[in-house]
Amino acid sequence: MTVFQSAWNAEGAVAQQRREAMLARIAALRALEERSAAASAKSRPAFDKRGQLLPRERVALLLDAGAPWLGLCSLAGYLQDSKEPVQSVPGGGVVAGIGFVSGVRCMVVASDSGIEAGAVQAMGLEKILRVQEIALQNKLPFIHLVESAGANLMRYRVEGFVHGGSLFRNLARLSAAGIPVITVQHGSGTAGGAYMPGLSDVVIMVRKRSRAFLAGPPLLMAATGEVATEEELGGAEMHAGVSGLGEQLADDDRHALGLAREVVARTSWSLSDSISSSIADTELPCEPIYPADELLGLVPSDLRQPLDMHEVIARLVDGSDFLPFKALYGAATVCVQASIDGHAVGIISNNGPIDVAGANKATHFIQLMCQLGHPIIYLQNTTGYMVGKESEQAGMIKHGSKMIQAVTNATVPQITIQCGASFGAGNYGMCGRGYAPRFLFSWPSAKTAVMGGEQAARTMQIVGEAALARKGITPDPAQSQAQYDKIVAMFEAQADVFYTSGLVLDDGVIDPRDTRAVLAECLAMCADAEARQLRPMQFGVARM
Repeated sequence: MTVFQSAWNAEGAVAQQRREAMLARIAALRALEERSAAASAKSRPAFDKRGQLLPRERVALLLDAGAPWLGLCSLAGYLQDSKEPVQSVPGGGVVAGIGFVSGVRCMVVASDSGIEAGAVQAMGLEKILRVQEIALQNKLPFIHLVESAGANLMRYRVEGFVHGGSLFRNLARLSAAGIPVITVQHGSGTAGGAYMPGLSDVVIMVRKRSRAFLAGPPLLMAATGEVATEEELGGAEMHAGVSGLGEQLADDDRHALGLAREVVARTSWSLSDSISSSIADTELPCEPIYPADELLGLVPSDLRQPLDMHEVIARLVDGSDFLPFKALYGAATVCVQASIDGHAVGIISNNGPIDVAGANKATHFIQLMCQLGHPIIYLQNTTGYMVGKESEQAGMIKHGSKMIQAVTNATVPQITIQCGASFGAGNYGMCGRGYAPRFLFSWPSAKTAVMGGEQAARTMQIVGEAALARKGITPDPAQSQAQYDKIVAMFEAQADVFYTSGLVLDDGVIDPRDTRAVLAECLAMCADAEARQLRPMQFGVARM
């Protein structure tokens, strides 16, 4: 046993100050998430009049009561629909997450039809593509609750149309991999949206409410002159009885969701007890000896202040018990072996820049974890790889590249939590979004950028002053300072975690106190995916 002995004063003034700053960020996060729900709920009178449930009510009714729910990308689209923070509505017009349906862990996606009738938003598309990839990697049944006005023609972008094809390609990939794709068609699915049920294995439609057609009545008349009603073109009863697009015909939303639960139950998708997981037979999971609440007071709001990531790890792993790897070599790069909820893992984190020794150490550790078959968790908190004459002469580029090679080609699941700074190539070497970790979540304290704002501004200032000097011009101090301030502000705004999460550069911002539970859920999914034997096909399930 190597139980960590914390030196952190959780009751001290510094801890209390950091705690208050983190709680303020968490409150801002929850307010943004509530803004989406409130905007959707404004449509309740229209939904009530049609006898429908609101999107979040549909999700709640589909899921097993009291079971875990891991929401994904809740800030998608933040500051992309409006540059005014008070007017921006995050979420991308989509509710998405991982939860249990009839005892089966599933990916659940719902059109937020309470906002702009569920019209597809740019970041909403990115959000759906991301969760589809998560479902494919983790072999999760994919359930889509569809009610969408389709593309917003007033904000039409040709690249959105082109990239939108990937959504349907992913449905075919899921089905061909042997993963169930289930659609509940609560409302309309027009044009490309009609391929959502068309590429599903099972489709549930709601009488008098579901619609699916390649061209609705207005477009049909404009294109061909033909006149037809919505029911004739793509109503639920027509598709259930004539075209064969619908397998189940429900009387209303509640009935449809009940049928969806029954369909999932009959997939026999739950793993049997005989299938082993990565939980060690010799150890039962136990809680950390230090409370998760102390994480709030650990993380400085000013990322230039030091943070010992051993203190963070001690509040995440079973029994606060972990085994350091090469503790004295490349000490700023932290590598430990531990367990989280009984799952054996390797953890890599940072107490500063990654130097030559740290890069070599991390490369060795990644290879060891692949040999053992243990998932790797990256707790990002770095300003990047070390720079300077000594570092360059020691081969920083070469050794940093070895680490990136190891991260890229690791054969075990990799999960990333962005805790603090994620700057420069450190973002890459610590398995940032570009390196396709199985999951990536951020803390409210995280910042992501090619470098810090002040470093970027000073770099541009030096370059600009040198250019003027070559021309014999003396820099104007006021103008130079104004440019400096402008660059700092730009970098700081884009580095903010709410902004980056709005671009779907993570899978969501989480309360630090929930990190252990989130990691436990992700590790359980990885273990299930590893254990599950699929029956892949050459093609996805073909419709009748």
